[in-house]
Amino acid sequence: MNCLLCTEPSVKLFLEVDDKIYWKCGHCLFIFLDFKFRLSSLEEKSRYQEHNNDIHNPDYRLFLSKLFEPLRAKLGARSRGLDFGCGPGPALAEMLKEEGYQMDIYDPFFFKDDVIFSKKYDFITCTEAIEHFFEPAKELKRLDSILVKEGFLGLMTTFLTDEKDFGQWYYRKDPTHVAFYQPKTFEVIASMMDWSYEIPTKDVVIFKK
Repeated sequence: MNCLLCTEPSVKLFLEVDDKIYWKCGHCLFIFLDFKFRLSSLEEKSRYQEHNNDIHNPDYRLFLSKLFEPLRAKLGARSRGLDFGCGPGPALAEMLKEEGYQMDIYDPFFFKDDVIFSKKYDFITCTEAIEHFFEPAKELKRLDSILVKEGFLGLMTTFLTDEKDFGQWYYRKDPTHVAFYQPKTFEVIASMMDWSYEIPTKDVVIFKK
């Protein structure tokens, strides 16, 4: 089986737990849920609607600041951005708009406007979304196609740092989480996409095209 991320033919069975099957790529260390255990689109949307991501919630804003702060330090004053996979409460986009940046938002369930794919952006944010990607290689290529040269892609997801704990990991147990990334995975993504990258803080990676 080829990896859904790096496409290398190096995927092997990783774990069977809670009546689910997980696969792991030996090249990029990406782990993904077997296709047959994915939720339907209706089930996914129902789960996302349960999230309490109020754009004015100070705790949620503090959480998002892990990406907001290191990314903002890299941006020019007139930068134009996209919050991709923003969910029903695009708080990060609002935080960036408050700083004077031009922002678009996109979410396949709540703000599906494909006009964004005809535009170009100086930066793209994607917080707590890549763990939901069924086709991560395809999504990364789409984001690359709308990112300007020397633009930034800021991702936030909980990194897997100890494979031994995967079966009991709270992040795995969310039924909408189908894709799991280790620090090594981001190194491979950067190489694959011809990007540079840094991990400025826990669970945050910023790529530069």
